[in-house]
Amino acid sequence: MKDLRSIPSAPDALPLVGHLVHLLRNPLAFLTSLPAHGDLVRIRLGPLTVVVLCDAELTRQVLINDRVFDKGGPVYDRAREVAGNGLPTCPHSAHRRQRRMIQPAFHPTRLRSYADTMTGCIDERTAAWQAGQVLQIPNEMMAIASKAAAAAFFSRTLPSAELGRILDDVTTLINGMGRRMLMIPPLDRLPTPRNRSYLRARARLRDTLDQIIAQRLAEGTDQGDLLSALIAARDPEEGGRGMSRAEISDQTIAFFLAGTETTAATVGWALDLLARHPEIEQRVHSEVDTVLGGAAATHTDLPDLTLTARVITETLRLRPPGWFITRLVSADTELGGHPLPAGATVAYSAYLIHHRPDLYDNPEAFDPDRWDPRRPQPPRHALIPFAAGARKCIGDTFATTEATLALATIAARWRLAHLPGHRTRPALAMTLRPRDLRMRAQPRTVTRTPRASGG
Repeated sequence: MKDLRSIPSAPDALPLVGHLVHLLRNPLAFLTSLPAHGDLVRIRLGPLTVVVLCDAELTRQVLINDRVFDKGGPVYDRAREVAGNGLPTCPHSAHRRQRRMIQPAFHPTRLRSYADTMTGCIDERTAAWQAGQVLQIPNEMMAIASKAAAAAFFSRTLPSAELGRILDDVTTLINGMGRRMLMIPPLDRLPTPRNRSYLRARARLRDTLDQIIAQRLAEGTDQGDLLSALIAARDPEEGGRGMSRAEISDQTIAFFLAGTETTAATVGWALDLLARHPEIEQRVHSEVDTVLGGAAATHTDLPDLTLTARVITETLRLRPPGWFITRLVSADTELGGHPLPAGATVAYSAYLIHHRPDLYDNPEAFDPDRWDPRRPQPPRHALIPFAAGARKCIGDTFATTEATLALATIAARWRLAHLPGHRTRPALAMTLRPRDLRMRAQPRTVTRTPRASGG
């Protein structure tokens, strides 16, 4: 693309596929190598040229200017295959209206009821673990997160068979979107078993949710859950008009996918990091023993789980879910002294920004205390696990609340240890998540009496 030639190109592009092999083979190392070549760096993903943002301030400019840097590119193309134009995926032209309508569903006053639902799901799953059991952590965390999301959306009113079908389809789609994001056309249309499974899951999930929504609309009752909030949502700037059935379906799928995968990945990484840092793990155990006394964590406990919350924040810094996010330039513009034409694809990486040594002391170290408010804090725009600006994730507090409750409850009851010789690697998916992380569960004995204010 002629207008991008002033932007330096990453080296070692291969014929036809460009840098795709490097991104597939070792995506995190490849991304963190890019700042050495400039604040903006061109890479090629097959025939597509992508401008990667390597500077925190330029990334901030892109995130706050969502009109010019609209949601688009390969990441959102794949997400829209499944979620349509829900709030996380819709273009700028639809965003403000959707945000106005959906914001009440995520008001802090509603969070407590959602948290109670989360606690129940976390308690039920972790209580079923056995001493000495080897747990496939990604699967366990997905089970917790997906059931909590389903309960928050549907108030536990779904038959178990229907819920199981939804969770199976969500898992298939999450796995498929990550592979398809970097898949060169027409490979994404070949009738391979994976492609067929992906398309079947997409159609079935949409059909299942459409039936649930139709039934709720016919009943006309408020169940006090997220789905009821979406059905009841009205736009005061458009005469109180609500969302169509298709719009409600898009929102449900979008939030279900985003909410489950983000939380599951974050808690999985947090457990991995604690197991590799026993001194911090011991401090977390001490905190949860004091606050919970072996009970499941509840919304009331959150103010006292300060170290546990910092562990989640530090995990989001080291292993942010959104490791590679694309945006589409909607009008000719300039960024970092370089012209960017309309139609250009740019990408930012929270992982890249979070690992810059000019923003964080010892950025590769797991240091939850860097978020202690008594210590100097990194620049605000240096932490972007949920993006920033008007398109910042509306469910960020929902996700961090669930992650904190899950980690605290697990730490209160169990010590999870790596199997001998295990080395945790990231899986290539829409989010950055641990691959094949197996840990052995050993029950813990509470060492302190819980405070009266806890639980």
